[in-house]
Formats: sequence, C-alpha cells, structure tokens
Amino acid sequence: MATSTLVSRHLPETFTWTWEGHRINYTVQGKGQPIVLIHGFGASIGHWRKNIPVIAQDNYRVYALDLLGFGGSDKPPLDYTVELWCEQIKDFWETHINEPTVFVGNSIGGLISLRLMATYPKISRGGVLINCAGGLNHRPEELNFPLRLIMGAFAKLVNSPITGKFIFNSIRQKQRIRRTLYQVYRDRNAVTDELVDLLYQPSCDPGAQQVFASVLTAPPGPSPQELLPQIEQPLLVLWGTDDPWTPITGANIYQERANQRQNTQFYPINNAGHCPHDETPHQVNQLLLRWLDGQI
Repeated sequence: MATSTLVSRHLPETFTWTWEGHRINYTVQGKGQPIVLIHGFGASIGHWRKNIPVIAQDNYRVYALDLLGFGGSDKPPLDYTVELWCEQIKDFWETHINEPTVFVGNSIGGLISLRLMATYPKISRGGVLINCAGGLNHRPEELNFPLRLIMGAFAKLVNSPITGKFIFNSIRQKQRIRRTLYQVYRDRNAVTDELVDLLYQPSCDPGAQQVFASVLTAPPGPSPQELLPQIEQPLLVLWGTDDPWTPITGANIYQERANQRQNTQFYPINNAGHCPHDETPHQVNQLLLRWLDGQI
C-alpha cells in the first residue's frame, strides 16, 4: 500500500514493508535487473531522487529503502549497527527480490554494501561504492588524543537524558543542517530547501534523538580493509574529490584494487563532495549506467 504523498513532487512514491515489527519505507521503479540503493547517515530515499528515474528508465528495477531509524522508517530505541542494517536489507531482498542484485551505497550505505557482498555473496551481483565510509563512526585509532577526549565527552552528552535532547535539537535546526551541507557539498547551489527538508523532517519524528545517539556511540563495524579481501564480485568505486568527511586520500585501497585489475573500477568525481550522486548526478548516473551495462 502506498504511503501518503510526500512533501515534494520530485520524491518517488513510497510503500510500506514490515520488518521485525517495524515499518520500513521503500520505493521501486522500473523493470529488469534489480538494483538496491542504500543511503548514508541521516539521509533517506529522497537523497536518490536524481538517480532513481534515470536508472529505472534504462531497463533496471530500482529499489531504495529507508534504513531503520532514518527517513520514513520507524525509529525504535535499539542499538544501531552495520550488522542490523545488513540483516534488514538481506530480509528485504528475500521478500521482494530474491535474485542476484547490485547494491549501491553512499557513505555508510557503501560500507553496508561491502558487508552484504562479503557476508552474503550469493545475493549480490556486484557493488557500487560512492564515497564509502570507513566505519559507522570514527574509529578510536583514527583520532588523535585530544580529539578522542572531545568526541568521548560529546558522546556522553548526547546520550545523557538531561543534555541529549537539547544538543540534538540544536544540531537538527535547518540553518545548522544547511551549514553542514555547505561543508560537504562543493557546489552550494546543490544545497536546496528541498535537500534541507529531506534531512530535517525525519529528525522531528519520535525516537530520532535516540537513533542519533546510538549511531554516534556504536562500534564502527568492519572496516573496508577487512571486507575487501572477501569480495570477488565486480566493484565500481566513485569518489568526490573534495570530500572533507571521507577524503579521497583514504581511497587508496580501492585505487590499488583497480590498478591491479581486481574486478574493480575507480573514478574520481571532480568538483564534488561527500554526495556526488546528488551534487553531480548526471556524471554519476552516466558512469553507473555504463558500468552496469558492461556487467549485467
């Protein structure tokens, strides 16, 4: 059954699937080989609004879903981990797809895609990583000593029943969201009111603050360095060159794979930040479809 009409005419029609007693928001467009799009932290199906109709028109069946805790999906008080979301997507695949699928992920969605390919190789035909995260959050060894203390103190404040809600309500204000997007998008014109609303509206839902706190303090999960040796399926890796969150300097492991012809293609996306699929969609869609047409 379709859910109520979304706030923007640009967003795809969505449907509801119940998983482990929780309502999950998803969409599907097109016919043909299945593709599953997996968003990043704080995002949702709408972050793929510039990609879904283009890919679906090219003889692919495109699915996208809101991870539990984000977008229009329920936000129960749980421990949120990469493993939890992998189970959600695997069960979605068994219910709705049940044939080898290409998983496409941005940021933590890329990390989830890698984990799915490594853990459940039979369900995956290939993977596309767009500025893939190195972990669900920063690993302690990635931070210097003062920053470890600062992040540790901040995590305690966010989790506190006294200060947590105040901090979250400050972070989720539209002007704060816009300023954050200005940091991670190279092109400020891509930071539209529609994009800000996509991130703001789910933060108003009951439970959103607990989800934020849980993710911020969760274990980082398996690293790409641990997962890549287990992956034999073809990989396409796209990387915005001006990303301050996951800098392209950290993409060497993928570039080396591509240089060694280990079934991997790597393309830098110039003049783009952390979310090139939204900031430079024409270029990303072109590269993605060219790769898909050569693999499927």
